[in-house]
Amino acid sequence: MKLGILVNTDRHLRHLMGLSNAALSMGHEVNIFFMDSGAKLLGCEDLKQLCSVKGVRICFCDFNARGFNISKEGLPPETVCGSQYDNALMVNEADRVVVL
Repeated sequence: MKLGILVNTDRHLRHLMGLSNAALSMGHEVNIFFMDSGAKLLGCEDLKQLCSVKGVRICFCDFNARGFNISKEGLPPETVCGSQYDNALMVNEADRVVVL
């Protein structure tokens, strides 16, 4: 199963990590898209570690990141700088989508 997680606020990092780890432990793929104020979470160390986990894809909206002056420096190379098109792809490919 593919789980899509849309993160559009910066208030639920603990839940994001818990959902991701639970899905991964069950053998599911996790695709996470950050937009709006959720992009503020990109600098968190927990997320940086999650980027390198097999079965996880992390993408963020470049437009929102620029709007919040979020630096792309130091982000893991696996992190995809994308657009709302990537969000649409995630939703289309996911079996289930959770919005945080």
